Amino acid sequence: MERLPKDPIMLYSVINTKLRDFYSSLEALCEDMNIDENTLKEKLSSAGFEYNKERNQFI
Repeated sequence: MERLPKDPIMLYSVINTKLRDFYSSLEALCEDMNIDENTLKEKLSSAGFEYNKERNQFI
């Protein structure tokens, strides 16, 4: 996650933009960017965001 913002609010914005514009799923994003999916979810969860698979975004 070194290439991504450390601030959870900025991270939320970047990840949701990438999900909207480039990836069909969180799994695809994490695989392509070599990010641990659970670590990403935990980081965003600590700021109050949860991944919604049906909407393919964190809310």
